[in-house]
Amino acid sequence: MEFSDVRQFFASNHRGVINTFRRDGSAQTSIVVCGVSPFEGDDGPIFVTVRGTSYKVRNLRRNGRCNVMAVAEDWRQFAVVEGTATLADYHNTDAEEMRVKLRDAFMACGDNEHPDWEEYDRAMVQQDAVIVTLNPARVYGLIR
Repeated sequence: MEFSDVRQFFASNHRGVINTFRRDGSAQTSIVVCGVSPFEGDDGPIFVTVRGTSYKVRNLRRNGRCNVMAVAEDWRQFAVVEGTATLADYHNTDAEEMRVKLRDAFMACGDNEHPDWEEYDRAMVQQDAVIVTLNPARVYGLIR
């Protein structure tokens, strides 16, 4: 299976779970809202973590290996992508570029626009938000 086989599934099913890895190699699991990267040159799952100090971000900064699973609303279908994460935040991306990317990522990980983009922008800066894009290495799941 290739990411192209599950791309539409990720684009329309935004409930997700990510596994990152602690220093001791054990998995750390978190719930995320996911989608498909809207950024040119990237073609993989994406999600935004609003707390740049979260365990998943700390784990990914140390070891980019992770997997993301998207599930259907009825829990009867799922797709998993394993790979290596790329992180974008206000520390490694120009502020205006990051503001635009966060808005694009928000739209890719949901079906609605934010009701107040300026409020969203302020919150993302305050919370040190991080965009995580996954470079797919292995893909599997059950999609009917």
